[in-house]
Amino acid sequence: MLRYLLVGIGILIIIPVAWLAWWLLSPLITTTEVHEEFPLAHQAVVPANMTMAEVEDAMAAAANLERPVDEAMPDSSSSAGSQAQPQAGLMGQFRDADSFHKGSGTATVYDLGSAGGNVLRLEDFRVTNGPDLRVLLANAPNPESHSDLDDAGYVELGKLKGNVGSQNYDIPSSVSLADVQSVVIYCNPFRVVFSVATLETP
Repeated sequence: MLRYLLVGIGILIIIPVAWLAWWLLSPLITTTEVHEEFPLAHQAVVPANMTMAEVEDAMAAAANLERPVDEAMPDSSSSAGSQAQPQAGLMGQFRDADSFHKGSGTATVYDLGSAGGNVLRLEDFRVTNGPDLRVLLANAPNPESHSDLDDAGYVELGKLKGNVGSQNYDIPSSVSLADVQSVVIYCNPFRVVFSVATLETP
């Protein structure tokens, strides 16, 4: 009887010791592969009524959609009826914000003359789609986050009309182009920068 008791106690001791030894030594002889994509919502500010998982689902669903737009350059007729060529004042190339929020194409600010004011034109444009994307003019050359935009200051020109194609956005006369340094495609509900074009004089 005593022998069986000793055997039982020995087993109870050996099992946790063996498990501990395996836990410590197994990384030396085993390989674990993980292929996990970087989260789309890694920079998102999560609204109070949503979880991070719901934000991730919303952004992933939107990223799979395309909304093409193909707008012509606006007419710059003067009050006398003559045509004037739009003058490009600022220009920049869109670039990726990170490995998932991608953007490409050209952003150009045109002066349409006294009759037309200023307009932002996006050409050969493509960006990862997302929920409620907005077009911003920012007073910083490379804002990467919501706090960067808040610190520098920005003006919203409106909702992005489409994540693919050429499109125009009127710039209010109250905007000082001397302060504008970039165009930003920005996810409004989750406060994530999708793409930035730093503007320079062409």
